[in-house]
Amino acid sequence: MLENVNEKCAVVGIFGHKEASKLAYFSLHSLQHRGQEAAGISSSNGTKLHTIKDRGLVMQIFDEAKLTTLSGNSAIGHTRYSTAGNDSILDAQPVFARYDLGEMAIVHNGNLTNAQEVRERLIKKGAIFQTFMDTENLIHLIAKSEKEKLLERIIDAVKKIEGAFSLVFLSRTKMFAMRDRHGFRPLSLGRIANGGYVVASETCAFDLIGAEFIRDVEPGELLIFEKDKAPISIKVYEPTPKKCIFEYVYFARPDSSVFGQSVYQMRKNMGAELSKIKPVEADMVIPVPDGGVPSAIGYAQASGIPYEMGIMRNHYIGRTFIEPTQEMRDLKVKMKLSPMIDTIKGKKVIVIDDSIVRGTTSRRIVRMLKDAGATEVHMRISSPPTTDPCFYGVDTPDKNKLIASNMSTEEICEFIEADSLAYLNSDALLRSVHAKDDEYCTACFTGEYII
Repeated sequence: MLENVNEKCAVVGIFGHKEASKLAYFSLHSLQHRGQEAAGISSSNGTKLHTIKDRGLVMQIFDEAKLTTLSGNSAIGHTRYSTAGNDSILDAQPVFARYDLGEMAIVHNGNLTNAQEVRERLIKKGAIFQTFMDTENLIHLIAKSEKEKLLERIIDAVKKIEGAFSLVFLSRTKMFAMRDRHGFRPLSLGRIANGGYVVASETCAFDLIGAEFIRDVEPGELLIFEKDKAPISIKVYEPTPKKCIFEYVYFARPDSSVFGQSVYQMRKNMGAELSKIKPVEADMVIPVPDGGVPSAIGYAQASGIPYEMGIMRNHYIGRTFIEPTQEMRDLKVKMKLSPMIDTIKGKKVIVIDDSIVRGTTSRRIVRMLKDAGATEVHMRISSPPTTDPCFYGVDTPDKNKLIASNMSTEEICEFIEADSLAYLNSDALLRSVHAKDDEYCTACFTGEYII
C-alpha cells in the first residue's frame, strides 16, 4: 500500500459518437482510481464547446441533466490528482479557452519539467494565468503561436515543453491526442462498437463502453481525428521510450493492458520473482489489499505456500478529521484494513505489498497482524526500494521523507517491526515486465532521471 504516493491523472477522448459525453463519463468512472480530487468533461457540438468540472468523484459531479447539456459528437474528460498546481476548482481539467481560432479544451496526464520556465517567459510576454497547472502553459503557447492552423500551433507548442505528457485537445470540429517522446504516461486508441473512436489512459475504460482496443498511441506520436475519417498519425518526435515502470507496480488497474501488456499478469510475474529473492517458511501468503493481490497470487503459486485473504479492506472509508494522534492514526488503519483473526491466529504469514514509502503504514499493518495473533510476519515488497521522488507525474514525497533513502533494508525491517523484509530487485522487476532495450523509466528506484 503506497502511503503518501498518489495517482497521477487520467485522460479520455471520444470522437464521432452521438453519446460522446456519456461515454466519456463512463470511461472516467473506470479511470477513477487514477485521481479522486476533481473531474471534468468538455464536449463539442460542432459550433461550440461546453465544459463542466468540479471537485469530487465523477459520480458526484455528473448526473443525467448535466450530461444532457454536454451535447455533441466529441468529448474529452479528466480525473485529477494534483501533482502540479493547487487543490482548487480552478485547477480542475479540462482547461478551456477562447482564442483567435475559436475555442479549445485540453486534458493532460503527466508533469512538465520546464513548466515554470515556460510560464515565466509567457508572463513576460503579457500572458495572464488563471491556474497553477502546467497544462495552462499549452493554452497560451497555442494562442500566441504565429502558425496559421491549429495543427501547426499544437506541434509548435509541444516542441516548447519538456517532461511527461499524454494530451488530448478538443476544438469545435477536431480532436488531437499525443504522447511525449518518451511515452512516460500510457495512452491507448480504441474503436467504439457502433461508431467513433476513443483514446484513454487505460484500456479498462474501453471494456465498459464496448470499445475494441486498436493499439497504443506511440511515444512522440500525434493523432488527428476528423469527421468521417480514420485517425491521421503524425510523428512529432523520434521516439525514445522510457515508460513509467510504476504503472505496472501500482497505478494501473489490474484489468488494463498498459504498454501492450496485461497489468495483472505483470504483477503476478513480480510476485513469482519475489518468491525467489529471500524464501521463508510460512503457513500462508496474504496480500495487503488491493494493490498486493496479484503479486501475492503469483508469489503463492511460485512458492507453493497457500494463498489466503488475511486482511480485508473497507472501501468506504473517507478522510477523517479526528486529531492525528498516534492512537487515532492506528485506528484509521484498522478502519480501512481489518485482520481475519481466525485465519491468521497462530500462523506464520508472508505479507505481500507493492511498496514501502514512509514505512508508517507498513508498521501499523505488522502490528495489527501480530495483535491479531500472527506468530511471525514476513514482509515482501513487489518492487525495489523507493529512494527518489518522481518529476514525471507521480506525487511522491521529498527524498528526505522516503524511508529507503535514509535506512537500510535491515533498519526498515526493524522500524516496521517485521520478522523479515525483502524487496524485489531491479533486475527481477525488469524481467517481470519483459523489459528490453532500457525501455522503462526507473528513476524512483535509481535516481537516474531521463530529463
